Amino acid sequence: MDVLKEWLLVIREQYNQTSWLEGIGVCFGVAEVLFAKRNKIWLYPCGLISICITIYLYLDKRLYAEILLYAYYFVMSVYGWFIWLKRGTAKLSVGYSTPKEWMTSIGIVIVSYFSLYVFLKYFTNSDVPFWDSSVSAFAWAGMWLLAKRRLENWLFLTVSNIISIPLLIYKGLFLYSLLTMFLLVVGILGYFSWKKLIDSPSESGNQ
Repeated sequence: MDVLKEWLLVIREQYNQTSWLEGIGVCFGVAEVLFAKRNKIWLYPCGLISICITIYLYLDKRLYAEILLYAYYFVMSVYGWFIWLKRGTAKLSVGYSTPKEWMTSIGIVIVSYFSLYVFLKYFTNSDVPFWDSSVSAFAWAGMWLLAKRRLENWLFLTVSNIISIPLLIYKGLFLYSLLTMFLLVVGILGYFSWKKLIDSPSESGNQ
């Protein structure tokens, strides 16, 4: 019981220390997810605003690997926005990863993890190189599979989110930890939603 009270006090203290900028970033992050779910182009401007705010906040928290990850998100968001404006919503089917794609995804995790860890450990002042590298490594693989519309992207992104939640709490980014919990739930629901589409071929082509 005492441990629970201590945790509640920590959470309350972190909430009181939350900046207005973090609140704005999280709001735009939530808007991005909701627009994405409804297949609306407004997901991109909301996402770009959220990304810029997140990068600024993460610089202060020395989460350098995640900053690189969000820089990648930024580029992909600009690209996606351009494609939507030019062609409209893409009609692509979803499917399972091939053995080759599985091996590539695992390779992305391993190579990106060790590369980021060495960089953070020996060339930055990061105090969480292991955790920061782990979050980004799984997210890189997940984003690669997402671009290929593979079901397993949700698995890699879910692992990334699970690791990210305690890391963000440790860094005092309380609202971002709540946003990541929200993304974790969306990821789990997304997995089963995509699986249903794969099992119903007549529907998968309309996504």
